Amino acid sequence: MPSDSSRIADPSPQNFAGDSFPQTARRLFNATRPKFFPASALPVLAGTAWGIAASGRFDFLIFALALFATVCVHAASNVLNDVGDESGGTDKQNEDRIYPYTGGSRFIQTGIMSATEMARLGISLLTVAAIAGLLLIALKGPMVLYFGLAGVVLGILYSLGPARLASLGIGETAVAIGFGVIPVAGAAWLQGATLNTQLLLFSLPVSAWVAAILLINEVPDVVADGATGKRTLPVRLGLDATAVVYVLLQVAAAATTGWLAITGGLPLFAPLVPAVLLILAFKAGFAIRQGIADRPAMTRAIEGTLAIHTIGCIWLLACALFQHWWP
Repeated sequence: MPSDSSRIADPSPQNFAGDSFPQTARRLFNATRPKFFPASALPVLAGTAWGIAASGRFDFLIFALALFATVCVHAASNVLNDVGDESGGTDKQNEDRIYPYTGGSRFIQTGIMSATEMARLGISLLTVAAIAGLLLIALKGPMVLYFGLAGVVLGILYSLGPARLASLGIGETAVAIGFGVIPVAGAAWLQGATLNTQLLLFSLPVSAWVAAILLINEVPDVVADGATGKRTLPVRLGLDATAVVYVLLQVAAAATTGWLAITGGLPLFAPLVPAVLLILAFKAGFAIRQGIADRPAMTRAIEGTLAIHTIGCIWLLACALFQHWWP
């Protein structure tokens, strides 16, 4: 169980020191905060399952390129977010962080990598993602460009630029679109699905679950964010209202799954798991109301929210494939 000592926990510079290839690769990989990669990988998997169910075929090369490009964009967004929060002073002042979930990778603050090195890493990852994207454009046509650009722009503008979306209180919406609607719909379309209302509805629970991850992760950072002008929803609304928004996101995810089941987009049993996951959601909502005052409860709530997203996405994936194989 986390203790108060987790408040000042940081990655150890000694563990990442050295110029050998293995150490350099390990340093660069961990700078991207890989523990959060399921937030981008699972939507691609869910969208691919929908595409398979809709078209009756599976193109592994297209799937692999889409997954690789999406995770690279996610990794770049994480790194560039650290750069943006360092320049804005947020991470420097964050004494309430719950590492490794909130407060960034801490690589800049601990001297493991400089802000310049992190920026170069972020740009390099975007370049690699662009190469994969160009291959997809060559294979599937220019429509890929629109999906890719939307994801990249949202990822960059979330924490960088003159009007950072996170500071405007719409970062959560940007993340919901960039890590929900776009990868789910894009992956489904790449496998031959039609872009229609049912596919949009299928992406909404994923969008709600990933928005909930960001929302609850912002709670321990409220003081530092507020002091540096990063006016996230928890900063603007306060803990009680944030808890309400969090629970509403989770309820919306379950309700949308239920609607898809009623209208034939998913099996009738599809809402069962999202409904059960609401138990974790209500517990997390209560923890949000307490905030960082109860660090162990807050940590469990964050971990529970990550579990909701993981279990929910896998469940939607399974339901989409079930609908295809046992219509």
